[in-house]
Amino acid sequence: MTTAIQGVPTRGVLFVHSAPSALLPHVEWAASGVLGAPVDAAWVPQPAQQGTYRCEISWLAAAGSAAKVASAMRGWEQLRFEVSEEPTASTEGARFSYTPTLGIFHAMTGLHGDVLIPEDRIKAFMVKAARGEITMEAALEGLLGAKWDAELEPFRHAGDGAPVRWLHQVV
Repeated sequence: MTTAIQGVPTRGVLFVHSAPSALLPHVEWAASGVLGAPVDAAWVPQPAQQGTYRCEISWLAAAGSAAKVASAMRGWEQLRFEVSEEPTASTEGARFSYTPTLGIFHAMTGLHGDVLIPEDRIKAFMVKAARGEITMEAALEGLLGAKWDAELEPFRHAGDGAPVRWLHQVV
């Protein structure tokens, strides 16, 4: 799929891990509205949760589109998704994860998909840890989105033979 690109172009992937059938057209509508073109969503049953479906949508759009997609779909009950965006020469990459119980998680990502943690966030948690408000282990798990990964992992790997999407570096 190619969209009308404004600004710095980048690639990304929207992984809808589970959505009930009633939400499928709404997910497609929201993604299409943000990305500026119809999306090709090949929905397949999600074995990890009966009655739900999963899909992967690759996109090419302006940097910052992952945040817009995540904002358009956050808060929908019974929906689990992740949307990632590759970094460009002038922007960091991004990953957004959403579950109904945890809400949304955002992390900046580097060239190889690693989570990048801003220095100020690390310093803030070091202060909280020194005061005894949080352990460093809990702080790091929070900064890395460990709770989101734990909740989404069964949905990520539930489908044998699920299609593999390769991300490509934007030059």
